[in-house]
Amino acid sequence: MGRIGIIGGTALADLAGVAPAAPPAVVETRYGPTSGPLVHGAYAGQDVVFLMRHGAGHKIAPHAINYRANIAALAAAGCEWVIAIAAVGGIAAEATPGRIVIPDQIIDYSWARKHTFYDDPATDGLDHIDFTEPYDGTLRRRLSDSAAGRGLDAMEGGVHGITQGPRLETAAEIDRMDRDGCHIVGMTGMPEAALAREAGLAYGCCAVVVNKAAGRTGGLAIHAEIEATLAAAMADIERLLQAVVPTL
Repeated sequence: MGRIGIIGGTALADLAGVAPAAPPAVVETRYGPTSGPLVHGAYAGQDVVFLMRHGAGHKIAPHAINYRANIAALAAAGCEWVIAIAAVGGIAAEATPGRIVIPDQIIDYSWARKHTFYDDPATDGLDHIDFTEPYDGTLRRRLSDSAAGRGLDAMEGGVHGITQGPRLETAAEIDRMDRDGCHIVGMTGMPEAALAREAGLAYGCCAVVVNKAAGRTGGLAIHAEIEATLAAAMADIERLLQAVVPTL
């Protein structure tokens, strides 16, 4: 049975309850170092590897994350499943602050990121991956079923729009994304998802809405809304992980 990789973002800075099997360590890959140390250990009865996407202290901006090193290290550690936690803004009316979303599609608005392992044809070859369904269907179903089993009002499906960051979006940009069909907006979902597909990993996203997107706020300033939502949202994410990890 393969290990389960868990990538924590703004909504999950660490993973409480992991019994480390070895001292956490940053991993050097052919693409450079991982964002932060890989934590190997037991969680909910399974062998997991936890990685902080933004590094210790949340210091690495979305566009500067070494996505290739992170995914390559998880694959080398024997992970077969990867659950990516993401804090997102809500665009669609049903994507309300505090709600968990299990997206099934992506629109990528990011640019100039190292987005493939196939850089050198002489050594890496080339593979045009099928990305019709960017998230693994089995993992999405298990996330959704586990959320329902814990009484969490998760939104099943939805289009995850990925922007460049680190700045937040303008109201006009969010209006455009709404017209494009995006339900939520984040900054870290790509190229992470595509790299996981290239590496043969079953990848799924557990997004938590921490604020309404630009132009859709209910009155609070965006940063205040994020702070007001984040603590409770993290507790719900950990409840979901405790439920879904044993099913993998």
